[in-house]
Amino acid sequence: MRRFLAFAGVVLCLALAWVIPATAQNEDEPDQSQPTVLTGTLRLGFDQFFAGVEITAADQSGNQVGQATTDQDGRWTIEVPAAGDYLVTLNERTLPEGISLREGYQSTTEATVLQGASRAVVFAVGEAPKGTPFGERAAQTVFNGLKFGLIIAMSAIGLSLVYGTTGLVNFAHGELVTFGAVIAWYFNTSWGSLNLVLAALATMVVCGLLGAGMETGLFRPLRRKRLGIFQLLVVTIGLSLLGRQLIQLFFGPEPVPYTDFQVQQRWEFGPWSVTPREVVTVVAIIAVLVGAGLVLQFSRFGKATRAVSDNPGLAEASGINVNRVVLWVWVLGTTLAGLGGVFQGLDTDIDPFLGFQLLLLIFAGVELGGFGTGFGALVGSLIIGMSTEVSTLWISPELKFVVPLAALIGMVLLRPQGLFGIKARVG
Repeated sequence: MRRFLAFAGVVLCLALAWVIPATAQNEDEPDQSQPTVLTGTLRLGFDQFFAGVEITAADQSGNQVGQATTDQDGRWTIEVPAAGDYLVTLNERTLPEGISLREGYQSTTEATVLQGASRAVVFAVGEAPKGTPFGERAAQTVFNGLKFGLIIAMSAIGLSLVYGTTGLVNFAHGELVTFGAVIAWYFNTSWGSLNLVLAALATMVVCGLLGAGMETGLFRPLRRKRLGIFQLLVVTIGLSLLGRQLIQLFFGPEPVPYTDFQVQQRWEFGPWSVTPREVVTVVAIIAVLVGAGLVLQFSRFGKATRAVSDNPGLAEASGINVNRVVLWVWVLGTTLAGLGGVFQGLDTDIDPFLGFQLLLLIFAGVELGGFGTGFGALVGSLIIGMSTEVSTLWISPELKFVVPLAALIGMVLLRPQGLFGIKARVG
């Protein structure tokens, strides 16, 4: 079985290395087949989007070259004839009542776009309408924090389980999250144009095989050579850099969305305004996490995992196949990481740095809950996600990621073992 999984992992990596470049852009020269576009999203914070706002683009001579109107999610796109500098103008008269450009910002901005590339243009709108009660805004940010925390938790549990059974802190875990989002995008667009649900299921299988290949083909042989934890940690840092560059090389540098579930009418539930995909995301993640929790708590695999985490030598002496347990922990961890990448990509679009941007938050959630505990990673991630979003009620959204960093530093100083961790002597 181990040889089969190792062989499957190697075959998978070779197949992806052969297939992905066939759909990749040539990095040495601009892709003339791709349109040259100006794009953006008009929103206030992360929960209020503005539809029906007119955006125009003109060349340096003032000749209009394109016009667009924002959709229900505040998105707009203008295709321009060639690379160059353009003047992008927002028609302030089409903004909703009570909304205006933020003080100090102009309605016209200059943007430079390359041939065959997409350039994002940002217009900073003002504060929320004065008639919006604080309670409604607080309720909306709590829902956003719950969704964000669940996505972090799905990715963090795998990292925590791998650490608990092997002692390895995997700095390449963020790239596993990105890998899941990218593979699902290929299944959804190029490899059969599968519905996103089917693409996500296929991605889980691919990520599970990748995790099995990494364990049997790389980390297990390194452990047999008696490499220390620090040396293995350096290996994961190298894998992180390599994986990030390969994904950027084959996938491209620009964010792209899935083809399904993009333009949706928002539902109003009391103080909450949500899209159907956001509701499905929360429900699906809760179902997956509950299923994973039941497996870890009541199955033989879960009991063996806890035994290996507590004392690998004693577990092996008791008849538990430690290598098999570690193998399946890697399979479960990479599967959850890949699925977390799919949900994050559905929420924010996919780009080569998606998982890397989440990595600090994943580490903060795992450290807050306690390394090596799946339940602790869940609770810690929910706290990180909730505090990150709720903090936007008082601070600028651009500064919200300072909150998890401060929480991580504070937890390391005050309780290094985390909320659910156990003190242990080191050295």
